[in-house]
Amino acid sequence: MDAKTLPPLETFSHRTDVQIRFNDIDILGHLNNTVYFSFFDTGKAWFFESIMNGSMNWKRVESVIANIDCAYVAPVFFGEEIEVLTRCMAVHEKSFRLQQVIVEKKTRQIKAASETVMVSFNPDTNMSQEIPAQWREALESSMTPKT
Repeated sequence: MDAKTLPPLETFSHRTDVQIRFNDIDILGHLNNTVYFSFFDTGKAWFFESIMNGSMNWKRVESVIANIDCAYVAPVFFGEEIEVLTRCMAVHEKSFRLQQVIVEKKTRQIKAASETVMVSFNPDTNMSQEIPAQWREALESSMTPKT
């Protein structure tokens, strides 16, 4: 993944504000690199909640992260207002790909970019499965530009 080839921010279908806590900052005065993944997870959770129209069952895991890549573009400092933008890039038989960016809200400066491959998972069998129809429809619908 190359953060320089990201699509325009307007193509991201979902936005989530995140709050930087004092303990998220490392000794160098910027956001600790591990916290970015927590922010990306928060963005994914609210993205799923949105595309599933508030009907997420958080007690039953139906998708897991198979791979995640992160490109750190610019440091995030305490006091900056940031948000996570999320979009679905592709839906396959058993997996889907998400792309996310962390941006400073006022300047729209990209701070980090991530791509995640998620696999549909059956918690009863501990095996991958075809993406359920409800999930497929929600993910594909989120890829359609809103007019």
